[in-house]
Amino acid sequence: MVLLALACAAVLISTAALAVVVSDEARAGLIVYGVCLIASLALFSIALLALLGISDRPSAATLPLGIPWLGAHFRLDALSAFFLAVVNLGAAAASLFALGYGRHEDAPRRVLPFYPAFLAGMSIVVLADDAFTFLVSWEFMSLSSWALVMAHHRVGDNVRAGYVYLIMASFGTLALLLTFGLLAGADGGYAFADIRGAHPSTAVAASILILALIGAGSKAGLVPLHVWLPLAHPAAPSHVSALMSGVMTKVAVYGFVRIAFDLIGTPAWWWSMVVLALGGITAVMGVLYALMQHDLKRLLAYHTVENIGIIFIGLGLALAFKAHGMAWAAALALTAGLLHVFNHSIFKSLLFFGAGAVLTSTGERDMEHLGGLIHRMPQTAFVFLVGCAAISALPPLNGFVSEWLTFQAILLSPQLPSWGLKFLVPAVGALLALSAALAAACFVKAFGVTFLGRARTPAAERARETDRFSLAAMFFFAALCLVAGILPGFFIDALAPVTEGLVGDRMPVQGSVDWLSIVPIAEGRSSYNGLLVFAFMVLSGALAAWAIHRLASDKLRRAPPWDCGYPDANPATQYTASSFAQPIRRVFGSVVFHAREHVEIPPPGDGRPARLTVELRDPVWDALYAPIAGGIAFAADRLNHLQFLTIRQFLSLVFAALVLLLLVLAIWP
Repeated sequence: MVLLALACAAVLISTAALAVVVSDEARAGLIVYGVCLIASLALFSIALLALLGISDRPSAATLPLGIPWLGAHFRLDALSAFFLAVVNLGAAAASLFALGYGRHEDAPRRVLPFYPAFLAGMSIVVLADDAFTFLVSWEFMSLSSWALVMAHHRVGDNVRAGYVYLIMASFGTLALLLTFGLLAGADGGYAFADIRGAHPSTAVAASILILALIGAGSKAGLVPLHVWLPLAHPAAPSHVSALMSGVMTKVAVYGFVRIAFDLIGTPAWWWSMVVLALGGITAVMGVLYALMQHDLKRLLAYHTVENIGIIFIGLGLALAFKAHGMAWAAALALTAGLLHVFNHSIFKSLLFFGAGAVLTSTGERDMEHLGGLIHRMPQTAFVFLVGCAAISALPPLNGFVSEWLTFQAILLSPQLPSWGLKFLVPAVGALLALSAALAAACFVKAFGVTFLGRARTPAAERARETDRFSLAAMFFFAALCLVAGILPGFFIDALAPVTEGLVGDRMPVQGSVDWLSIVPIAEGRSSYNGLLVFAFMVLSGALAAWAIHRLASDKLRRAPPWDCGYPDANPATQYTASSFAQPIRRVFGSVVFHAREHVEIPPPGDGRPARLTVELRDPVWDALYAPIAGGIAFAADRLNHLQFLTIRQFLSLVFAALVLLLLVLAIWP
C-alpha cells in the first residue's frame, strides 16, 4: 500500500512539472486541480484502508534514493495512515474548491506549479520512515508553501510575510535536524526502526523533547513561535490558506507525535508540564489575538493558533498519563487530541473557503467593509455559520466532541500522583474553558459583522453567490462537521489503532454503545449523545415554528417599528468589529497587547468627524524577535567590511580559522 501512496505522490510531482508546460492558463488550472483532486482522493482511500485495519501489518518500502548506505525508507502504520487521511481529505476539498476559485486567481502561473508539489510534500512527510527522508520532504513542503505565500508578492506586506515564514521554517528545520541527530546518537542510525532501539539518556531525551517542540511547534504555531502564521496564511490564495491552516499545521503535529510518543521512548512526567503549559498559553493567546483582528483571514489564522493549543493540551495530558502508567487515561487524552486534529482540519478549511468566497465576490477581507452578505450570498452564509458554530464548540457539531473529551481527560487529573500536575492541569482546564468562551464571542463577531446587518460599502452591495465548485466543497465539509458531531463514536473507534500503538490502550468501543452515545470512561460518570441532541434541536425548533405559525393570533396591531437601536439607516451606525471587541480589549488589551486608544474629538463648530484609533502591539514580537533582528542587523553592519578584504587578507583569515579549529580538536577531551 505504501508503494501505491508513493505512486500518487509521484503523480502530484509530475503534475507540478506539467503545469509549467501547459500554456493555456484556464486549461492548466483545470488539469492541475483535477489531477490533484483525483490523486488526493486515492491517497485518502489508501490511508483509510490502512487505518481501518484492512491490512494486518504496516506496509513498508525502501527506495534507492537519498543517502547511498541508507536509502529512502517509507512506512504506512496507523499513525501515518491517520495523518495521511487528514492531509488528503483537506487536499481533495481544497482542490475541488480551487476548480472554481482558481478561475479568479490573479497570478495562476505562480500558484499552479507549486500547489501539487505542496500536496506531495505533506504526504511524503507522514510516509517517511527515516530522518533524512523526513527532513528532505519537510523542507520540500516548507519551500513549496513559501512559494505559494509569495504568489501575490506585489500585494502589501506579502513579501515581509514570506520572509518571516522562510526564516521561521529554516529555524524549525534546524531544530528538527538537531533532534534527529540526538535521536540517532553516536551510531548514526537514521532509520526510525534503529532510532526506536537507541534508548537515549534522560538528559538527552529531555533535549530531544525541547528541540522537537521548537521544530514542530514553529510549524504548528505554538506561542511564542507563532509570529509567522498570521502573516503567511492570509497572504496565500484562499485554498492554499485552508491547506496551510487546516492541514500543514497538522503535519507539524504529526512530527511532534511521532517523536514524543514513538521514537523517544518512555516519557518523563515533567515533560507533560512543558507541553501543557505551552498548550494552555497558546490556546488563550491565540483566541485573544483573533478577537482583535478586522481582517477575516487573519482572524482565522490566529484561531489556528488557539486550536493548536487545544491539541497540545490533549497531547500533554496523554504524556502525563503515559508517564504514570495510566494507559486507559492516556488513550482518552490522545484520542481527544487526535480527534481535534481531524475536526479542526474540517471546520478551519471550511471557514477559509468561506473567506475565499467572500474575497472573490467582494474583493474585501476587512470585515469593516462588509456586512449584509447573508442576503446576497445566502448559501455561503449558511455554511460559514456552520463552521463558526463548529469552531465555537457548540453541540451537536464536531468541535464540541473533541473539546468535551479533552475536558473529560482533565477531570481525571486528580488521579495523577505528581503534585505539580495536580495544580497545573486544573489551571490549564480553566484556560481551555476561557478560550472556548472567547472563541464563541470571536465568531459571533466574525459572522455578525461580515454577514448580518447592512452592507457597509458598495463592494458588499454588489456581492454575488460564489461558484458551484466552491459551494460543493463548503457544503461537503459542513455536512462532515455535522456527521462527526452526531456520530462521533465511529470516528473515535477509527482512532483506536493509533492510540493502541502509541500508549498501549484504547478507549472502549463506542460504535456498540446504545443509542450511539459516547462513553469515554463509564456510563455513571459521563456520556454524550450527539444524535439525541441533534434530534431534540430539530424537533423543538420544528414544534416552536409550528406553534408560532398555527397558534399565534392573526390580529393586526399597529405600532412604531423597533429600530434595533439604529434610528438612522446609515450603515455607519451599526456595530463594527472594533466596537464589538472593545470590552475584551479593555479587559485584556493593556496586558496582552499593550493596547492604546487615541480619541480625537473636534471642538464645537468643527465639522470634522471624531476619530478613535486603536494601537496594538505584539509583546512576543517586541520582547523576543525584535531584539534578535536588531542584534543580527548590528552584527551584519559590523561584519560588512569583510567583503572588502584583499586576497591576502582573505587567505590569512581562512588560515587563522583552520588553525583555530585544529587547536579545538587537539584539546577536545
